[in-house]
Amino acid sequence: MRIAVAGATGNIGKLTVAALTRDGHDVVPISRSQGVDLTTGEGLDAALAGVEAVIDATNAPGADAEATVAYFGTATANLLAAEQRAGVGHHVLLSIVGIHSIEGNAHYAGKREQERLVETGPVPFTIVPATQFHDFAEMIVTWSEQDGVAPVPPLLVQPIAPGDVAEVLARVAVGAPLGRHADVAGPETQDLVDMARRTLAARGRSVKLVPTWDGPLLGLTMSGNVLLPAKDAWLAPTTFDAWLEQQRAAQA
Repeated sequence: MRIAVAGATGNIGKLTVAALTRDGHDVVPISRSQGVDLTTGEGLDAALAGVEAVIDATNAPGADAEATVAYFGTATANLLAAEQRAGVGHHVLLSIVGIHSIEGNAHYAGKREQERLVETGPVPFTIVPATQFHDFAEMIVTWSEQDGVAPVPPLLVQPIAPGDVAEVLARVAVGAPLGRHADVAGPETQDLVDMARRTLAARGRSVKLVPTWDGPLLGLTMSGNVLLPAKDAWLAPTTFDAWLEQQRAAQA
């Protein structure tokens, strides 16, 4: 099956391309490095020739809500229009659990716009809402750390391994459009501060973590169970502990 992956050079995109290639599919990577620009539409028609399904695992550059919504909106509209011209029969969008309950987050606003365009667009679709990835806590530390101190909000999350997300996207793309897929999550609930502490220990890094809702990222609107998956969620097999062991092994 000929399947295109938008955002093919990103974290999830690369893993998705690998999963599809392993399973024998003809994979078309869509990225600027391949001469395809979603924001202008350049190269899209040629890239989608003969493609039966498209997986959208794109990300947006860090910006305010207005700019993020504009970026995702333009890229998604261009992608869907090109898919319609090419006769693509299935658009698979990677989204995020909880985005419809949280205001004030620029990235989530952009993802909501993506979902809106896909749901009202011309191509049969499946939206796959996933929880935060296992490396999310480390990303928060990287964004917030100053002089060896990092404020980290005590979020309650049910993180999933990036590789497991890629496997779900690859499986969904070869099937019939579902509309909205069940939430996709890891097997265990975790505290973000504890995740950060354990990840830093595995990396051999020393950073003072300050649990607080007063940091520069992720405010009180994300407290409680808002980021947890629904009860009918599909649970991936890889635990956070198993993922940490993989990181230690990779560093060794």
